[in-house]
This record gives sequence, structure tokens and C-alpha cells, in this order.
Amino acid sequence: MSKAFFKEDTPPDDDEEFVDANPVPAGSKNYMTPAGHAQLQAEFDQLWKVERPKLVETVAWAASNGDRSENGDYLYGKKRLREIDRRLRFLGKRLDNAEVVDPATRDATDQVFFGATVDIFDIDSGEEQTVSIVGIDEADVGRGRISWVSPMARALLKAREGDSVTLRTPGGDRRLEVSAVRYAALD
Repeated sequence: MSKAFFKEDTPPDDDEEFVDANPVPAGSKNYMTPAGHAQLQAEFDQLWKVERPKLVETVAWAASNGDRSENGDYLYGKKRLREIDRRLRFLGKRLDNAEVVDPATRDATDQVFFGATVDIFDIDSGEEQTVSIVGIDEADVGRGRISWVSPMARALLKAREGDSVTLRTPGGDRRLEVSAVRYAALD
């Protein structure tokens, strides 16, 4: 097909690799809690066993209708199929490289490591906060779950109950005191 039919500002619709928004630091393992691993595995299974087969069936039906160049079902289906395949590759890589760490089986300690739920007191503002240190794919600040590579988690790692740590932020340094550290299964 001639390039005259393509807009130059439109990127080619080929199978480029999925851009990883949450990269694992080089040389590090992709740590996850069992709940986070189960969530990714469930998404993978849903896409692979349910959504993709239905979509393949729809695309096959649309292709059998004739002219594919103006067939919306076919064109949309092929595009969606590429998106699903891209997501499946991404999830497959994440799951293959996953190191599942169960915080519930960790020995009792007052030191902060992956999987810890930490009660924090912000010395400067007087606010209290509870955060759980989880994997990159599980982070959800609204639920108090921060990635183990986030600045706050890095400031807290290896601290003990009663320790004060400094969190460097664009708005200035914040002093945090670790009030409590506990390890339990996360849902």
C-alpha cells in the first residue's frame, strides 16, 4: 500500500512493545504480595480465556462479511485484539519476573521491609497516616498502598518503630516518625 494514504503525524499501527509506566529498577526483582500476584493472574486469565476468544470469534465473523476496509467490526476488533495481546505480553512478563513475598509469614520485627504496614506521624504537620509497602503493580495511594520504590517507601525502609526519617519532596523535606510496624496479609 502506498504511503500516500497515511497521515505523517499518525504513528504506524504496528505491534510496538507496551510502554511500561511502572518500570522495575534495573537489577531488582519484581516484588509482589500474594494478593497483587493473584490480581495480575486473574486479569491475565480473564483476557486470555474470556475476552480474547470472544474477540477472535467476532473478528472472524466480521472478516467473513466481505470488504474489510470499511468493516467497522473487523477494524475495531483487530485493533482491540492488538491491545489485548500487548497487555497479555506485559502481564506475562510481570508474572514471570514476580517474586511473591507474603508479609503474613514474615518473622515478627519492628523494622520496615517490603509488605509492612506502617503507622507514620508527620512531625511537621502533626498528621497521622498508615501506609502499606507493596509491589509496583499494586500501588494505590487512595487505599494507603505505596510502591516499594516510591520516595516514601525508600525513606521508611529499614527504619524501626520510634525512628524518625526524612522524606525529600519537591515541596521540601518532611520529618516522619515511625509509630508502629506490623506485617499481615493484605487483601
